[in-house]
Amino acid sequence: MRKPVLVIGLAAAAIAGGAYFLLSADKPENLQLTSQQWKEDLRYLARELPKRHANAFHFTPRANFEKAVADLDAQLDHADSDAAWVGMQRITSLVGDGHTYLRTPRDSAEFPIDIAHFGKEYRIVSVIPGLENALGARVVKVGDVPVERAAELCKELFSRDENPTLGEAFIDDSLTTGATLRGLGIIADRNAGRYTLMDDGGREFTVDVHPLAPGSHPALIRSYKDPPLYKQNPEQKFACKYLEDSHTLYCNVRAIRDLSGPVDEMVKTIRQQNPDKLVIDLRQNGGGDYTVGERHLIHPIRSLPSINQKGHLFVLIGANTFSAAMNNAAQFRSQTAAILVGQEIGEKPNSYQEPRNMTLPNSHLQVRYSTRFYRFSENGENAVRPDQEVIPTWAEYKAGEDPVLEWVLKYGAK
Repeated sequence: MRKPVLVIGLAAAAIAGGAYFLLSADKPENLQLTSQQWKEDLRYLARELPKRHANAFHFTPRANFEKAVADLDAQLDHADSDAAWVGMQRITSLVGDGHTYLRTPRDSAEFPIDIAHFGKEYRIVSVIPGLENALGARVVKVGDVPVERAAELCKELFSRDENPTLGEAFIDDSLTTGATLRGLGIIADRNAGRYTLMDDGGREFTVDVHPLAPGSHPALIRSYKDPPLYKQNPEQKFACKYLEDSHTLYCNVRAIRDLSGPVDEMVKTIRQQNPDKLVIDLRQNGGGDYTVGERHLIHPIRSLPSINQKGHLFVLIGANTFSAAMNNAAQFRSQTAAILVGQEIGEKPNSYQEPRNMTLPNSHLQVRYSTRFYRFSENGENAVRPDQEVIPTWAEYKAGEDPVLEWVLKYGAK
């Protein structure tokens, strides 16, 4: 499953594809706290986050932040653990940047389904055995709450000052996390989820789901029979394949780290095969070190005269192209002849980054906060948009197609 998550994989100092996932704490989490202990954690958060963040009130005024803290403090007398940490995550999200967040607890009651949105629809895109009847169905309700309203509530927990696509990606995972749904009041029991679904024939039905054991990774049944190229070999952080029919070298780069060796092999392949096109896919890249990407990926490609021309170099981007990967995508645009294809990147190029950790004293939950402002866009718009927008449809996803790569392969064909 893609969870546990606060967002799809992210910060520069964490493992790519999992900056929201894999932050280690010195002490094990403890959510079985008294209301007084939760209040102590809240006071610590309210005091230390503004002190440590580079500019904690760049988006939300201090007065609004402090009012939210006071409101939650009053609610903690009657809140359970899920409502307590969700309340603190809502407060943390007011800071605004995607590198600042409260880590989702490890025992977050992950349900054994995945949801993805296609336009305004939410679809079940993978399940464990036994839930096959739900696969591909459109989500109508989560518990008794219409899915549109549930999505709005989940979005309140995500960094408020990023571009919309990043928040939308966060919602997909939140809708299948029992602890989040319980903390938001969407379901009554974190260990029992009920989804009202509709099949393509218009028939409504319900499925009841229960959480996976923490850390379990069961085999999934997916909507498509055969995965598209970008979903193959997910354990590989840098994987290239020469597509002979289109004379294209496709490289899926999932992490901005340890690039020197893989890029040397990529350049060697380019010299051997003399491809017409090079495709660098950053859609699943959660970051790393942008200076490594600039030095060991962008500069070598920039030095290839046969590739660094319009129509020969393509960079694929999406909502989850985050942190160092977002920075490098912006640099590909400014330093090379690359054509960017896909969807708008969720993180703003001019934003707060360089995250550090702190631990709440009683729950031992991890808080991530930004320490430095970076500027990677000088054109007046604080967004990295594709030169060619391609948004996959449900029909394409279900068929295992990749319309983003297909657009590139057809580019320039007569």
